[in-house]
Amino acid sequence: MLAAPLHATDRPAPAAPGLAEPHLSILPRTTHETRRVERVTAPTEDFAAPEAFEENSAGTATLPHRDDRDAFSQPPANLTFEQGLEFHLGEALFDKLWVFSPASTLASDGLGPVYNARACQRCHIRDGRGRLPEGPDYRSASTFLRISIPGPVPPHLRAIPDYIGMVPEPTYGWQLQDFSAPGVDPEYRLSVTYTEEEIALNGGEVAHLRKPHFEASALKYGPLDSEAMLSPRVTPPMIGLGLLEAIPAADILALTDPDDLDGDGISGRANLVWSKEFDQVMLGRFGLKAGTATIHEQSAAAFSGDIGISTPLFPQPYGDCTAQQVDCRAAPHGDEDLRGTEIDQPNMDLVTFYSRNIAVPVRRNLDAPEVLRGKSVFYEIGCTSCHTPKFVTHRLIDRPEQSFQLIWPYSDLLLHDMGEGLADNRPEARATGREWRTAPLWGIGLTQQVSARATFLHDGRARTLLEAILWHGGEAQAARDRVVALPPADRAALISFLESL
Repeated sequence: MLAAPLHATDRPAPAAPGLAEPHLSILPRTTHETRRVERVTAPTEDFAAPEAFEENSAGTATLPHRDDRDAFSQPPANLTFEQGLEFHLGEALFDKLWVFSPASTLASDGLGPVYNARACQRCHIRDGRGRLPEGPDYRSASTFLRISIPGPVPPHLRAIPDYIGMVPEPTYGWQLQDFSAPGVDPEYRLSVTYTEEEIALNGGEVAHLRKPHFEASALKYGPLDSEAMLSPRVTPPMIGLGLLEAIPAADILALTDPDDLDGDGISGRANLVWSKEFDQVMLGRFGLKAGTATIHEQSAAAFSGDIGISTPLFPQPYGDCTAQQVDCRAAPHGDEDLRGTEIDQPNMDLVTFYSRNIAVPVRRNLDAPEVLRGKSVFYEIGCTSCHTPKFVTHRLIDRPEQSFQLIWPYSDLLLHDMGEGLADNRPEARATGREWRTAPLWGIGLTQQVSARATFLHDGRARTLLEAILWHGGEAQAARDRVVALPPADRAALISFLESL
């Protein structure tokens, strides 16, 4: 079994904002190792053949190819037998269907009182992407609306440049939940409609984009605050999270260029967030706006907000219910037994271990001529300015499965202005209403193998990879326009490259 995870009481001395990594037990790199990392992560200039080790997107943790729907639900290749058992225990908790309190199954009660899903797996379908609602009477557990209103910057965060203050919407909290326990009203119903736009592409081809219009209808607890900011979210895939968590913060911060000093039109910024787990400022890595620093905190927040399950980090038994939701706060809950909270810390550690170790699949067809040409196009048009191909993870004392791995996530984990077309106009920590974290691309070619109705981008509007590209704006506008101008054969090759990831 792994050593016990670090918690707030174990944290070391504070580091500079964004550099603190109390979640990791790190062995510093030697000078020789640092030089090796610089060489191996340097951008390639040779597209005649695959790069060394490129097939293994997650290093020795890479999963051999599977052609079924479970391609995103497997342990990595480098776990020990004991770790494999721990992985499957965590998987069982990730898949568990929670039930309302009171119940005879004391280990599984506490659902709600308002919630979006009964299980983690109901949102992250087979550990992949979620799906949008279909029709006015269809409810999707993997799409919901984040919500907040402007607020003051807390005193302990005022030293963070450009931090944007916000507080929960007074009646509905941090997100809207469309399911509820007996005797409690669900908060709303989510509906989505679309308008279509036709985009002319070079070579006589045409693409069609759909713009979603989300509506929070049937609000059961009164109108929203006049300053309410809502952001639709479709759940992202779970693969490779532990490897992203193990990338040195310094290597990510080295890619920032907030003032675009190099003049390339790209100005990636780090999201600096408050870690409830470690009681300090850390680099945001997880969530669509990089609003959370660690997998453990991201998982605990999802239990609270999405399922209404209390955890040691978020102990409120009523989840996201506000003081104005009197029946919700008074509803039965599952905290009054030996667990303490509805899921206790040992089980949270199992869920965290599972979430940290869901494997990234091996690359496919990477030596095919069309894929190599598509890779060349990907570099030529500037995609790698945000979708950084590769990193080497920290050397870690207690996580050998993620230690010193050459990985290929195709993300810098930074915030970028993606233009008005993708703006949700809702900030999160330093992220503005136009900024999103660069989405990792590894495994993206298997998205619809895992879940046939899965779609792309933060709100699921893009039905294809080409549509996702054509929605890019802001800092990515120039790269998007180059895709439009490509000869059809090169555009097809670019998509073949993405499908190989």
